Amino acid sequence: MRSSVEIFDVAGGETRIVWQTDRLVEAPNWSPDGNFLVINGNGRLYRLAFDGSEPTEIDTGFARQCNNDHGISPDGSTLVISDKTEFGQSAIYLLPAEGGTPRLVTRNLPSYWHGWSPDGRALAYCGIRDQVFDIYTISVDGGDERRLTHGEGRNDGPDWSPDGEWIYFNSSRTGRMQIWRVRPDGSDVKRITNSPYGDWFPHPSPDGKHLLVLSYDGDVFDHPRDLDVRLRLMDPEGGNAHVLFELFGGQGTMNVPNWSPSGDAFAFVRYQPER
Repeated sequence: MRSSVEIFDVAGGETRIVWQTDRLVEAPNWSPDGNFLVINGNGRLYRLAFDGSEPTEIDTGFARQCNNDHGISPDGSTLVISDKTEFGQSAIYLLPAEGGTPRLVTRNLPSYWHGWSPDGRALAYCGIRDQVFDIYTISVDGGDERRLTHGEGRNDGPDWSPDGEWIYFNSSRTGRMQIWRVRPDGSDVKRITNSPYGDWFPHPSPDGKHLLVLSYDGDVFDHPRDLDVRLRLMDPEGGNAHVLFELFGGQGTMNVPNWSPSGDAFAFVRYQPER
């Protein structure tokens, strides 16, 4: 086994395995109807049911180099992908959830999707412009991007709060990577975590009760895979933070929104070392 796709029940504190494979797969999204997960592997996207069956590939047209920054619209009708086939750098596209031809959204590259506004009208993403990592938003119809951060360290991993009032993200502006949040208009920036860890990929729960964070050891740079990490849960304001469990993972474990629609569970990927 290389990759184990699993679900953690928050109330019961128990984990169950959905599917295991000797391939490298990453970044499970939970469908809004609760019926399946979307994962990526080897540049492709797959739909994974909960009945133990093998995943089925989603037709992404010409986009055959999808990375692990993908997701499903709040109404379940549309997929967003980040793919480098067309330009040699990651661009963000939309396509029908059942598969189809991708439509380009971001013309500035590279861009890596991470969050969808609750009303389905806007996307949040990390854009690298002149080697500077910042948080941007853009309409699902494309057009001009809005820059929310301005080179205060490396800024990455944005995800929207369920009420649409905040965009959570991770930033190295104070040295070690920590969790912050900002209004969608770029105002009122606030630090959420002040931990000894390297905190990445904040995901607010759909019920607004929790914030889930992937935490590396404090001396780890970037977000590599195949390390001992921990998943931590806290209040949306950062209080009551605690470790849910430790695992071998990192990159690919939960890069993108991974909560169940009800907010009582989340999906993640656990890894075994390559042999």
